[in-house]
Amino acid sequence: MKRSFFNSIFIIITCGLLFACHSVESLKVKRPPLKVSLISFVGHRPGLIAQEKGFFKAQGVDVELSYVDYLQLQQADFSAGKYDGIGLTLGDFMILSATYPDMQAVMVVDESTGADVVVAQSDIKTIPNLKGKKLGANLGGFSEVFVTEMLKISKLTSDDVSLVKVDGLEVPNRLQNNAIQAGHTWEPHLSESLKLGAHILFTSKQTPGLILDLVAFRGEAIRDRPEDIRAFVRGWLQGLSYWEANIPEGNELVSKALNMPIKTSSFEGIDLTDLAENQKFFQSDSPNYIYKTAQKYADFFIRAGNVTRLPNLETLFNSSFLTPPPSLKP
Repeated sequence: MKRSFFNSIFIIITCGLLFACHSVESLKVKRPPLKVSLISFVGHRPGLIAQEKGFFKAQGVDVELSYVDYLQLQQADFSAGKYDGIGLTLGDFMILSATYPDMQAVMVVDESTGADVVVAQSDIKTIPNLKGKKLGANLGGFSEVFVTEMLKISKLTSDDVSLVKVDGLEVPNRLQNNAIQAGHTWEPHLSESLKLGAHILFTSKQTPGLILDLVAFRGEAIRDRPEDIRAFVRGWLQGLSYWEANIPEGNELVSKALNMPIKTSSFEGIDLTDLAENQKFFQSDSPNYIYKTAQKYADFFIRAGNVTRLPNLETLFNSSFLTPPPSLKP
């Protein structure tokens, strides 16, 4: 009788423990994916490699990636709460943070060292030839700062040209229709522009350290899901490591997933930043110290009236998520 009683108790306790374990496991499964919006620019593509190869899940987080081309729509969707995180340039991050001061950038994904270009119609041979012409740029963001730096190099200002608000993907058609005579763009829109007879007038190789791409997250995601974000960063870096070690396969994965020509995944003109390079951006003695570059954008946007006030720069960047994963081996 006693044995039967204790056997019953044992069964009840065992079932309870199994149910509890099952419940915990169920809670893990039900956790919503981390939603991140990226653009199709090559610097944002290690995330796609990480997704296709299962590195995010291996690191412990379910990620839902969205790749878009139109920057304004991407930021509007982020503002509407559709994403937890967003991939964007440092300049655009500065503008967006004026509205969402609790968002934070957690990693630098690339530095443009020639991938951002100003293309021009064939009769515009030099930068001074732009005087009095229409120059397309995504005004109010990093694009405007980039073309302003270009003009400054040739001792011109924005008053010497007619700046036209144009997204990078629109540049090929706008050039062909003569709506602009030059414009800022990148791949795959660069290749399209060149096919239509345009030529490269200026590149980001001449503005070292100016154009950085970041991944940033909402304040609530930083607060409520730090381990998921840390796993996201680890998965991303593993994706980058894999791509660099398996370039043909990685290019094919990207080409198929984004329905783009393989040649648009070239690393030319871009430095995809690994963990060590990321950490350097947060070192005050680095020539590309991120706070110094961020201050340059902040000064420009305040002066231009794009924003009236920016958050404290010290609160906008969080390098604590840049921790070495257990292994970066593919």
